[in-house]
Amino acid sequence: MKPKVFFSRTITPEKVLELYQTLGKELPGKTAIKVHSGETGNQNFLKPEFWKPVVDYVGGTVVECNTAYEGTRETTEKHLKTLEEHGWSKCFSVDLLDAEGPDLELSIPKGKKIQKNFVGKDLANYDSMLVLSHFKGHPMGGFGGAIKQLSIGVASSYGKAYIHGVGDTDAFWTADHDSFLEAMADAASSVVEYFKGNAVYINVMKNMSVDCDCCAVAEDPCMKDIGILISEDPIAIDQACLDLVYAATDDPGRDHLLERIESRNGVHTVEAAADLGFGVREYELIEVD
Repeated sequence: MKPKVFFSRTITPEKVLELYQTLGKELPGKTAIKVHSGETGNQNFLKPEFWKPVVDYVGGTVVECNTAYEGTRETTEKHLKTLEEHGWSKCFSVDLLDAEGPDLELSIPKGKKIQKNFVGKDLANYDSMLVLSHFKGHPMGGFGGAIKQLSIGVASSYGKAYIHGVGDTDAFWTADHDSFLEAMADAASSVVEYFKGNAVYINVMKNMSVDCDCCAVAEDPCMKDIGILISEDPIAIDQACLDLVYAATDDPGRDHLLERIESRNGVHTVEAAADLGFGVREYELIEVD
């Protein structure tokens, strides 16, 4: 059977929760709720208030990891301040997974480019994960969705550099591009394996800029908002988002976003992930009013 991807064109906090309830997947034990905290200055990231109904319903802990580049989230001290200023720690219980070392090392025996992944050691405190992703463009990956959240998002600061450099942290900005995309898929597979199916993915196609929420200076959104998607399959949900962008032929901003995605060969991350077998690109899209 093809994995189900539920989709609604209504974008509200209440609809996010409704779709989660429609999916009907129980997340056992202690749940890590992965968000993007948003770089200071970024105007497009989805704020805590948007996610509050589903986070409160699940009752988990909002988690993040430090970045590997200069900004307001590169150190634990600065990132905790940003989480406070952006309202995350005011609204929720927050855990910066790599606030202290050493990292938790996950093995990737079937990895195409990397055979290990470094994540914040606090990941070991959780039994399940809810991955909340803002679907949009990305300066390096072409686009960001569930797979990027699982890989770069869950990786520690060192782990992010390790993925970017395809195993060589000194090659952060210079590694072969398609190899970097494949390394992202490798890293994502290790997190999926870690939670052994106890995960749910929500992608929100809103405020779709060509730039990521990690950019302090980002372009304004270029496309109209499309909707909310939810699935148990991280590959299917990202593929569904890409398909919805391509299908938006009447949107004058579509080609600008597609140029960003295609110029970075963004679909290759999905292709590489599907080759690893932790999800599939075929899906059943079920539209909910």
